[in-house]
Amino acid sequence: MIQTSARLLKLLSLLQSRRFWTGGELAGALEITERSLRRDVDRLRSLGYPVHAAPGIGGGYQLGAGKELPPLPLEDDEAVAVAVGLRAAATGPARGLEEAAVRALAKLEQVLPKRLRRKVSALSAVSVRLGDGGPTFDADALAALANACRDAEVLRFDYTSYSGAASARAVEPYRLVHTSHRWYLLAYDLDRAEWRTFRVDRIQGRPRAGGRFKPRPLPAEDVAAYVSQSVSTDAYRFRARVTVHAAADVASAQLSGVAWRVEPLGPDRCVVHTGGASLDALAFHLGFLGFEFEVHEPAELVDLLRRLSERLGRAAGRAAAAHDPGAEAHDPGAEAHDPGAEAHDPGAR
Repeated sequence: MIQTSARLLKLLSLLQSRRFWTGGELAGALEITERSLRRDVDRLRSLGYPVHAAPGIGGGYQLGAGKELPPLPLEDDEAVAVAVGLRAAATGPARGLEEAAVRALAKLEQVLPKRLRRKVSALSAVSVRLGDGGPTFDADALAALANACRDAEVLRFDYTSYSGAASARAVEPYRLVHTSHRWYLLAYDLDRAEWRTFRVDRIQGRPRAGGRFKPRPLPAEDVAAYVSQSVSTDAYRFRARVTVHAAADVASAQLSGVAWRVEPLGPDRCVVHTGGASLDALAFHLGFLGFEFEVHEPAELVDLLRRLSERLGRAAGRAAAAHDPGAEAHDPGAEAHDPGAEAHDPGAR
């Protein structure tokens, strides 16, 4: 009986870890036959867990939502994470979560073992949240984003950019990252065919889920660092996308002290996303980068670089003329014709 109960808890944990499992996958993970799996699924249903089954090829099992919340098994570290998160949410910027977080926290800490309560208290005691006045976010929208990331579902939403421009987006969502006091969604933009980072508080309304997608490789192993670098340009009015003729690590070393994000394109090329307070500042940094480059956007930066190139070319030409002795040698030669001209005019006297 103990073995069966432990297996049921493991089955429940597996069903909660992702949206859909085939019967073969679950049976293999539990090291039981599919017949035993069906019996265990029936036992979970009798305990109030709504496990849905789809027969046939491509069928499997999915844990649905029931009328009542059944017991939820948590590992020790999961329980600590939930408790710490609830403490933060109780005074955090999530609209509509403060009171619910307090109630949930009271229930959870009441049943936590003493060793876990001490760990939660210690973590909370050394954690300080600054009252930064940052943007609030809608808890339902955040939950919808998290579910779509977990279930690999295409999302559609209306988005307002830094400049205030509104656009409709269709994306493959991958990760939610909290940095710089804000929530960000790392997603692959299907219309623009590239990775983008979206500020959650700029997503208008609740995102709409569509079909499933096959996950593609992430743009970086360290997603948090990738997003942090990506949003480091958000504070700037002007942002640029540039292809640099240098390896990503070499270009990164040259960009020290500049807001940037680098994507490798191969052994000797990379794409640099950077930002500046002005177009002049961007042009300055690019000019001193030390590598050949092409600016893809914005068009205003391309125009500025063209004007700078023409101005610098004229300045270089004037400098060359001023320092070229050969340019002055023509003047004496021009004067040498004057005596000759006088020699042909003896009657002038």
